[in-house]
Amino acid sequence: MRKYTPKDNVQAKAKYTDRFWVAPQVPRLPVEEDAHFAAVLEKIKGAVEVLDAYIEIGQLVIHIRPEQNIDALRTLKEECGYAMCSELSAVDYLAQDGEFEIFYQMLNLDEAKRVRFLTRIKENQAIESIVPLYAMAKFAEREMYDMFGIVVNN
Repeated sequence: MRKYTPKDNVQAKAKYTDRFWVAPQVPRLPVEEDAHFAAVLEKIKGAVEVLDAYIEIGQLVIHIRPEQNIDALRTLKEECGYAMCSELSAVDYLAQDGEFEIFYQMLNLDEAKRVRFLTRIKENQAIESIVPLYAMAKFAEREMYDMFGIVVNN
């Protein structure tokens, strides 16, 4: 008779796993290290409340409140020259924090610089649409609704 093997975990296991391996951490640099990003951050601070800001992988990352997304993006577009929204989506942190993290990836074509806005919303909280500022956001916002159920107003 054949030896019984459990069928609940049939996925192949790695032959070797290093139990002492630690994933590398991406360093967060202060905004003052880049003059362009420091100037952008000052303009953003004049328009909205900035919760946190740092440089990560050569990009300025700014945490804002969800109700201030329109004001922050309008300031970035009109005063700082970030004319392109290259990406917009959400990350599901419901299991850990009970929230979604929405990110806006902005691009300044003249300076070749990127700014990422991050904001967090609760599970049934809606957020304002940025389509009046960036037309590309139309399908990305629909995708957020289809994938995560995030309601986008206007």
